[in-house]
Amino acid sequence: MKRLLLVSAFGLMMTMTPAIAQSQSEDGAGQMAIEGVAKLMSALRAFISSIPQYEAPEMLPNGDIVIRRKNPEPEEAPKEKGGPKLEKTQT
Repeated sequence: MKRLLLVSAFGLMMTMTPAIAQSQSEDGAGQMAIEGVAKLMSALRAFISSIPQYEAPEMLPNGDIVIRRKNPEPEEAPKEKGGPKLEKTQT
């Protein structure tokens, strides 16, 4: 009788161990998935903010199409007088 009780208890413990381990690994996998999605969203947010923002294209009376930047870059300070003179262009 003791042997049957011992074997039954051992069998019950053996069947419960994988269920407990599986539950813990599923929780860990879920947490890892949430962290991965958070990192992905952060990277996507950084990528979108790095893309230059442009206004809608406009057509000038002479037929030129102009696409202006929404946030123009600040103009550079003049360099030394001894350097070559460069033409300024507009984008």
